[in-house]
Amino acid sequence: MGNGAADAAHPAELEHERQARALAGQVMKFDIVTIFPRMVEAGLVEGVIGRGRTSGLLDIVVHDLRAFTSDRHRTVDDVPFGGGPGMVLKPEPLFGAVEKIRETRGTPDAVLLMSPAGRRFTQADARRLAKAGHVVVLCGRYEGVDERVREHLATEDVSIGDYVLSGGEVPALAIVDAIGRQVPGVVGDEQSVDEDSFTRGLLDHPHYTRPAEFRGHRVPDVLLSGHHGEIRQWRRREALRQTVERRPDLVADAPLDDEERKWLRGLQGLREQDEKQGSE
Repeated sequence: MGNGAADAAHPAELEHERQARALAGQVMKFDIVTIFPRMVEAGLVEGVIGRGRTSGLLDIVVHDLRAFTSDRHRTVDDVPFGGGPGMVLKPEPLFGAVEKIRETRGTPDAVLLMSPAGRRFTQADARRLAKAGHVVVLCGRYEGVDERVREHLATEDVSIGDYVLSGGEVPALAIVDAIGRQVPGVVGDEQSVDEDSFTRGLLDHPHYTRPAEFRGHRVPDVLLSGHHGEIRQWRRREALRQTVERRPDLVADAPLDDEERKWLRGLQGLREQDEKQGSE
């Protein structure tokens, strides 16, 4: 049960604030098309995205794909031409949904098709799309989606990783979260967004909180020193170290400065020594 000013605000005041932000072009719009709207809505009511919706910074509408069918059974899928297992999402409802969104919500800047065959979604994509203003997300299901949707409706087909899920709803929620938190004001602490993992092409540094010692494991002394310059240096070095150890594939494209490149040479030298000793 909240007790902040936002909780006490009158609904009319919140609506006025939403309209003012919309007129100022400060609202990020999402339209999500799915056969499981309740599943998607449940993931949008809490946390950062939920607060962004309440404040009017995020305007998110979830559309039931079955509402755009034309038969009494509300059919959204059919058997694949040429035979084979599973069912394929039909093109008509998806085209109809996006056309209705254009008519009622405006022309989107991007139409994303969630697909395991799509290009992997990255932090750079999240930052790029946060500047777009209006994104439509199409959730795939069953064996797949009619190829004409990818070719003639979607502007991009994207994946969140090299694995297969039951549908595009979970990836859609992940992508909306990644994009939404880039919208100014959605995350209260802007510095937190600026320092997210992958923002500079590296993983984040380790984090610690109280107690300073837990079961014999102590927080690094530098974090308790109060010396902000040394803490910043430690965090930069640790971010680089963690990236070298856990995601070395990221290092080649990371925009490192001269000092970080020097640290990198040292870390790579230590790693080569460890590998050499391990092979002896």
